[in-house]
Amino acid sequence: MYQFSSKLKTFSFILMVVGALGIGYGFLSTPKSSEDVEKILNEQEAHHGSGHHDAHAENNPHAATNHESVDHVATKHEVNDSLVSSNELANVDSTHVSTDSTKVALIPVFDNNNSSKQEVIVTKAKEIHVDHAKEHKEHVEHVKHQLQNKPWSALYVACIFFMLIAVGALAFYAIQWAAQAGWSPIVFRVMEGVSSYLLPGSVIFFVLLLMAAFHVNGNHIFVWMDEEVVKNDHLIQGKSGFLNVPFFLIRAAIFLIGWNLYRFISRKNSIKLDETKDLSFFKKNYKAAATFLVFFIVSESIMSWDWIMSVDPHWYSTLFGWYVFASFFVSGITVITLITLYLKSKGLLPQVNKSHIHDLAKFMFGISIFWTYLWFSQFMLMWYSDIPEEITYFITRIENYNLPFFGMVAMNFLFPLLILMNADFKRLTWVIVMAGIVILAGHYLDFYNMIMPATVGDQWFIGVSEISSVLFFLGLFIFVVFTSLTKTSLVSEGNPYIEESKHFHY
Repeated sequence: MYQFSSKLKTFSFILMVVGALGIGYGFLSTPKSSEDVEKILNEQEAHHGSGHHDAHAENNPHAATNHESVDHVATKHEVNDSLVSSNELANVDSTHVSTDSTKVALIPVFDNNNSSKQEVIVTKAKEIHVDHAKEHKEHVEHVKHQLQNKPWSALYVACIFFMLIAVGALAFYAIQWAAQAGWSPIVFRVMEGVSSYLLPGSVIFFVLLLMAAFHVNGNHIFVWMDEEVVKNDHLIQGKSGFLNVPFFLIRAAIFLIGWNLYRFISRKNSIKLDETKDLSFFKKNYKAAATFLVFFIVSESIMSWDWIMSVDPHWYSTLFGWYVFASFFVSGITVITLITLYLKSKGLLPQVNKSHIHDLAKFMFGISIFWTYLWFSQFMLMWYSDIPEEITYFITRIENYNLPFFGMVAMNFLFPLLILMNADFKRLTWVIVMAGIVILAGHYLDFYNMIMPATVGDQWFIGVSEISSVLFFLGLFIFVVFTSLTKTSLVSEGNPYIEESKHFHY
């Protein structure tokens, strides 16, 4: 039986306390009024330097020198092209546009295709007045929503990431049962331990969904939940049959209950199998795993649309469900591997040998390559087709999230490729631990990139809210998982394949 180390338990509590304090500070430090946002924007402008206005004046020699006119007058062209003779333009001054918005200036543009006829295209440029004060007020309000979203988004990213690690471990566990694998029963208890976080993680996550649905404390993570936005957005209106709060919460409840129900049934049958050696429990777990995998493949895809893709309700990808699955699936396998190595370092699980570790590392390597295939397929096809509705998703991330966007590709693909491709490295504990930490950090950034650009825009940075959220859920994860490992023997002795697993070598 495993005994939860007092040092590890204390460490998990410290992480939770520090994380909770940081999360609270993140919410308290968000701007509460437009004046607070104005101060932040002024600080950002000062930080980026005052050269922007001077450069604008140099590039626009006709710009008004009076600051009031610059703030309150702008030019917008309403184009009405026609062909006229060049003689008609003899008396037209095309270098000046009157500030009278009712007057029209003729701007000649020569038509190269009709140069033989000496004709030009005349563009009518009509000046209109724009209310910059109103535009600025709208911008400040938009930034306020983004900054108020930041602690919510940080909490949401960390919450869904750790919860889906447990889901990934549960899916891997179900695959082993359905395949009746002979190598893996020796680590079944570790898989069950990792998946035990699913219950508390699901409860916290569903509470966050409720808070988003009712816009608690400025929570606007899901823009389609805002009735004012939907009124003016025909595209979201067309999706309202699916993207509406009651149906959204019902789907979430069904998925979370279904996953937790399978976890409860499989764990119960696994313990009964150990206690009674009755193979009927093995058959029950086999059938339960096969049924769960059918439910999981459907629920996982819809979950990825609901909980992640719908933060960008104008964008969609047919690969997205698989892409999200690959991300949390490899994360779940990585955590199983790291905990197995930790327990083995404490003298537990002596039958776990280098062949078991090698197999787990192969899954880490293989799913990392699978994730890269999906990432590249999604990115390359959309980038190449250059459809505005699709490419804007990547332009936003490349322009505003360049380092985390391409950094996570290096962490999730290049690093595992270079380190874990070598067969010998898959048997070295320190190499696997190092690769595992990089993979987990990389896939946290993956979820960060999927959610943050839509919720906080360019107002992002890795700060107190992000770090504290990760610390809190990491502490909770450690406490729940290792507490679960103390409940029963670390080896599933009743499994009919346990002897094959103990003597697994190749």
